[in-house]
Amino acid sequence: MLKEQKGVTLIALVVTIVVLIILAAVSMAMVLGDQGIFKKAQEGANAMHDAEVNTAEGFNALYDEIDALTPAGE
Repeated sequence: MLKEQKGVTLIALVVTIVVLIILAAVSMAMVLGDQGIFKKAQEGANAMHDAEVNTAEGFNALYDEIDALTPAGE
């Protein structure tokens, strides 16, 4: 009876380790893959930078138009 309990415990341990390895592999793929979290974060940072540049260019164009319409002495 004691040998059967040790065998079941060993099998449960092996199954648990295999499940943990599978979960770790899936998690690494989700984080580091082509559509992973780091890739999406980098794309978001690039999009934010582009939006900031576009906003700055728009404000500069607006200031240039205001300067062109305003008399130089005022």
